[in-house]
Amino acid sequence: MAKAFADQGATVGMLDVNKTLLDSAASGLPAEQVQTFACDVSDRAAVIAAVDRFAAEAGGLDVLVNNAVYFHYGPLVEMPEAVVDKMIDVGLKGALWSLQAAIPHITKSGGGAIINLSSIAVSISIPRAAVYTSIKGALDALTRQLAVELAPHNITVNALAPGSVVTPGASSVIDAEGWRKRTERTPLKRLATPEEIAASAVFLASDAARTITGVTLKIDAGITISGP
Repeated sequence: MAKAFADQGATVGMLDVNKTLLDSAASGLPAEQVQTFACDVSDRAAVIAAVDRFAAEAGGLDVLVNNAVYFHYGPLVEMPEAVVDKMIDVGLKGALWSLQAAIPHITKSGGGAIINLSSIAVSISIPRAAVYTSIKGALDALTRQLAVELAPHNITVNALAPGSVVTPGASSVIDAEGWRKRTERTPLKRLATPEEIAASAVFLASDAARTITGVTLKIDAGITISGP
């Protein structure tokens, strides 16, 4: 996503708790178009400080993408409290803190776009994903609420709901056979790529989507309409 926005000429601020991965991602972008912040999104004060610094150095802020997540799958009755707390702290509260940090700057810029990362898990059953789905469902509801709340400030708020996407994080819990089965279940017999998800984010942030708000866009090769 950072690359997709940078390719369109945007100055990009990247926040991540893992500085090594953050630096690796930033290394492929033009140095003058990227700022990095090693930041735990569950830390409200740290998020606000990072966003304030980015806006000051970049001359403003008009797009926010909430993409941070910590996930663990398992039967609900077996989920440890510490794991549930961390999932909520990163996936939901992290989004709330990012929104609190960014909305004043986007408003000051005269408007812009907010994009939250949801999931098709909100629409179809995903085994052992009750906590994860609850968090993504909350982001869907938050997207609709804020779309109305922020409309007077010329800010659109939408969500992206990817289907299965092959990423290092997902591959840590899905093996090759799992990816094959997921591909076969989709009507299009293919999975979306990270680049396709990123292109959708760029679209929702563009003037071409300025009248689209409160929508959760599914990018799932049709699996939510065909069933799991």
